[in-house]
Order: sequence, then C-alpha cells, then structure tokens
Amino acid sequence: MISPDATRVAVQISLVSLASYLVGFHSTGLFHAASANIGGLWSAISGIVVLQATRRDTWSSAGLRILGTAIGSIISAAYLIVLPFNSIGMAASVFATVLLCHAARMPDHARLAAITVAVIMVTASLNPTLNPILNAALRLSESWIGTAMAVLAVLIWPGPKEPPNTALQGTRDDAARS
Repeated sequence: MISPDATRVAVQISLVSLASYLVGFHSTGLFHAASANIGGLWSAISGIVVLQATRRDTWSSAGLRILGTAIGSIISAAYLIVLPFNSIGMAASVFATVLLCHAARMPDHARLAAITVAVIMVTASLNPTLNPILNAALRLSESWIGTAMAVLAVLIWPGPKEPPNTALQGTRDDAARS
C-alpha cells in the first residue's frame, strides 16, 4: 500500500521538476537559446536533488546544492577561460574541485560541485562559442531555480518534520497485531 507521505513526495517531485524545467528553460533562453534545454534539465535535476522528505533535510540539501554548484562553476569557468573543453581537462577540473572542497573542509559539497563541473564542461563542448563566464553563471542560476522550487514546495506543502522511524513503526504494528 502506498502511504500518503509517498504520494505527497511523488506529487512534490513531479511539480518541482515541471516548474523547475519550465522556469529554467525560459530564463536560460533569454540569455542563450541554444542551451535552454540544458538549462531546463539542470534546473529540474537541481530541484529533484534538493527536495527531500522533510523540510529540514530540504533546507540542508539546498545549502549543499548552492555552495557545491558555486564551487564547480568557478573552477570550470576558470578552466574554460584558459582552455577549450576536452575530456582530460574535465577530469582534471573535477579532480581540482573535489580537492578544493576537501581542503576547505566541505567534503559533502564535493559530489555536487563535481557534477556541476561536468555539466558546464559538456555544455561548453556542445556550444563552443558560449562564453565560459555566461555558461557558468547560467548553470549556477539554474541550480538556484531548482533549489528555490524545492524549498517553495516544502514551504507550501510540508511533510513531517522528521521521517518516521520505520523500524519503530514496524515494532508498533507488530505489537498491535498481536
């Protein structure tokens, strides 16, 4: 049986992905029409990644997303200002990004920062004339869009403050059946 919380989360994820995609697509299209689909996709991914089962977890995820995306955007923009896209350069930028996150004592940000580097680098390969700073700024703003949509979703339709303790719930259910 599907619980009401599972249904709420499914509806939230669906609405966040739709709203994030549409806002990301249209806002990116204002500045660089050729990467508008990437903008919508990146916004939707950001919203889905940030949206969690609880409000507190969503806020925590939002912080990780924004800071990780900022770090990845800066590293990849710096690389692309100096050199054009290539896969070795992308891997080196991911390496530098992960090391920077760990050196700054923010290891939880490393994965999202690395994903951001990959998205910016691949977008640069698809659109080689796209200014690296604009590319990074667009990907950062799209991440903000998705993050904002996820936070808005939990503010409008909050779930439980804490996820239910399923182990404890199972024990209670077993006791009730006895």
